[in-house]
Amino acid sequence: APVDKDLTVSTVTSTIADGKAYSFYMSGFYNTAGKTVEGFVVEDPLPAQDYNVAYVRFVNAISNSSAMTLYAKNTTTLAEVPVGAAVAYKGAGAFTSVPVAVYDLGARVAGATANAISRTAVSFVAGRVYTIGARGDITITSTTATNRPFLDNTANR
Repeated sequence: APVDKDLTVSTVTSTIADGKAYSFYMSGFYNTAGKTVEGFVVEDPLPAQDYNVAYVRFVNAISNSSAMTLYAKNTTTLAEVPVGAAVAYKGAGAFTSVPVAVYDLGARVAGATANAISRTAVSFVAGRVYTIGARGDITITSTTATNRPFLDNTANR
């Protein structure tokens, strides 16, 4: 588009080390006056390859949320476990090993028993490494709004 072509909307200053992997996130609410949005970088300390389990971590990219913990509920056994600890906005949890299975995922704020965000039927495959990222506006309760909170699943390896 001729208007705002090549406009920088997010800038992050971060130290990047050779031989390490990183992920860049743009998040928060778009500032229409300044035409900017927040951004942040997290390191991706990928675990050693293990073909017996999958590894999962949680990244919180919801600017108006409290710290949240990701939970994984095995759809066969119905066993539910936290995937790491609570993660604040612009934070990333550690990669945590989980048995290979299909899971229903939920992110909860500290002290809550109900999921603030859910995603069903997510398969974690042996030998793979995944990042589950939370995005959107935590105050939206509509099930169809485009800015409602989501859990995205990204295979890192």
